[in-house]
Amino acid sequence: MATNAIDQTRRMLSLVTYLRERPGAHVQDVARAFGITEDELISDLDVLPMCGTSFRGGDLLDIDTDGDRIWWHNPDDVAEPLRLAADEATALLVAARAVATLPGLRESDRQALVRATAKLETAAGEVGAASSRLSVTFESEGGVFAEVDRAISERRRLWLRYYSPARDELTEREVDPIRLFAVGHTYMEGWCRLTEARRTFRLDRVAEIRLLDAPSAPPELELRDLSEGLVQPAAEDPEVVVEVGPGGRWVAEYYPHDSAEELPDGGLRITLRTPDPASLRRLALRLGGEGRITAPEELAESARLAAREALAAYDGAL
Repeated sequence: MATNAIDQTRRMLSLVTYLRERPGAHVQDVARAFGITEDELISDLDVLPMCGTSFRGGDLLDIDTDGDRIWWHNPDDVAEPLRLAADEATALLVAARAVATLPGLRESDRQALVRATAKLETAAGEVGAASSRLSVTFESEGGVFAEVDRAISERRRLWLRYYSPARDELTEREVDPIRLFAVGHTYMEGWCRLTEARRTFRLDRVAEIRLLDAPSAPPELELRDLSEGLVQPAAEDPEVVVEVGPGGRWVAEYYPHDSAEELPDGGLRITLRTPDPASLRRLALRLGGEGRITAPEELAESARLAAREALAAYDGAL
């Protein structure tokens, strides 16, 4: 009878218990007890030695067979209560202490983490004491995170000075925050009063932030599903065509696109959609000789102009 991976996993878990209670069990008897063929049992036995409580050699199941009987040589070792190795305990303690210092952490969560860390230090013994000599410093937008988190909890509006890479400028705006989330970087989703639209702000691009007394009152909006990533182009967004050389093929991996056509030189002609085509000018500058925007024409000309201006500025600086 055909079995799937879940069936095999369940069988192998039961097999471990069965073999522990029957040292030297005969292959024929075990196969009969589990309703499988001897070949299927041998296949399971080939996998079990790669299982255990960790990938350290002594923590794997030491099970083998001579074709007639099955021997498990370290059942008592594997059955011992799980313990953190020295490097695992150190890494966990250092990380816990570092997270406890983040300014955006709620006080109740911080206290819970401190209590858990203290218990872990006691259990780790000398390893816990040694780990206290190590520390991690976060280069984070912690202060911005804390202000946004406070604004959300107190339902207050925020004032921002925000850097827009697409326009290469700082703008001032008031925002009614909706939520914080992380997709690679940490973002705030909110209702921007400058544009009267939903906008997403990357926290490390916030140059200045201030909590206002005005209440936050964003319109009722359905939260976007971010499981497919932050950038999810819509069918009605403008279409842009980018041609890249072999060194620019990474663009197709990082940018959602409609198509990627192979070019004779090993490059790609990538068709994608974006609500803000102007933001792709920076991509064109980054690609340099390995890529160019070919459509729409006005965007292509804008990218060429930006490249010429960049070269002129560079020449003037020499």
